Amino acid sequence: KLPQNDDQHPSGCLAIINDYALEKTAHTLSFNENDNRIINAALHIQEKTPNKKIVLVTKDINMRLKAKGAGLAHVEDYRTDQLIDDIQFLTKGYHQFEGDFWQQIKSVDSETEGRNTTHYIAKETIPLTYINEYLLDDGDTFAGKVTGWDDDKVSILDLGRDRLLAKSAWGINAKNIYQGMAMDALLDPTIDLVILTGPAGSGKTLLALATALEQVIERGLYDKIIVTRSTPEIAESIGFLPGTEEEKMAPWLAAITDSLEVLHQQDESMHGSLNYIMDKANIQFKSVNFMRGRSIQNALVLLDECQNLTAAQLKTIITRCGEGTKLVCSGNLAQIDSNYLTAVTSGLTYIVERFKNFPGSATVNLNGVVRSRLASFAEENL
Repeated sequence: KLPQNDDQHPSGCLAIINDYALEKTAHTLSFNENDNRIINAALHIQEKTPNKKIVLVTKDINMRLKAKGAGLAHVEDYRTDQLIDDIQFLTKGYHQFEGDFWQQIKSVDSETEGRNTTHYIAKETIPLTYINEYLLDDGDTFAGKVTGWDDDKVSILDLGRDRLLAKSAWGINAKNIYQGMAMDALLDPTIDLVILTGPAGSGKTLLALATALEQVIERGLYDKIIVTRSTPEIAESIGFLPGTEEEKMAPWLAAITDSLEVLHQQDESMHGSLNYIMDKANIQFKSVNFMRGRSIQNALVLLDECQNLTAAQLKTIITRCGEGTKLVCSGNLAQIDSNYLTAVTSGLTYIVERFKNFPGSATVNLNGVVRSRLASFAEENL
């Protein structure tokens, strides 16, 4: 039943426009496409009611441009599902202070337990902060991580730049401070969700895989590694490729196998090493299509290229994670292949903003391309 519009409960009105009425409207588009019919309807209403503001709302940027070109005065994007207006405001997962951090602190209380030192400073020093947010300054020594806060104080775990840069896993060492922060979060068993963003070649997939192997094989924290990713084709169907689910997924997960080869390129028999590692770490390649309804226990899940997933698809995957499971989401918002997503509406952007207040998650934006100078130049200039 449609809601009734009255003075006490004002709402919108539903109107049905007949096609024959649209054909009489001047300067309309051809009727061979559904988009054109919608634009024609908006133009018709605009002409019949010049005293009212007629707005066409659509996520299709091509349709918005066509509507403006056809003479529609007001065309807008659908913004209800957008948590931020511009991608430059997306949480990076760390806060960079200008100058020396300690020169800006008026008073501090510290306590040491083992090799860990925690500092307690006034909250007004860092007014907008989140649990597991990293802190850096322009110097060469300070690096910290927010571990808690209340109305008055913020607790900061003193990590130190040298300690972060010394992070390593499965033979891979951090090449810069951003990779050090990422590895710290990836290797932290108290963090359930790690979100890695950054340009192509910044090391997102390699770091995720290396730390996953370290925690499954060397530390025994998880029983298996589940690898999945999304492309527009996979999100719709994987039935066009022959073979089993893993064989169908193989072409789309080449980035994972490439990273495995990098990790074992010095081995005498790289092919034999890869087969051994795949079996030892119980690495499973799964399609996002088959995640719904599952309950994944005691596993480390790597979700690659998740900039092409919607918020609803990511919710489906995240809610599959049961006790003892860690999820690593990685993606590059500059490489969205979906026709229906933008950087501000991507599921990756959505979870970065939604989970920034969750104490069991950490986000790190990896700056700098370490793949090659060719990749770095392409990222900056293409």
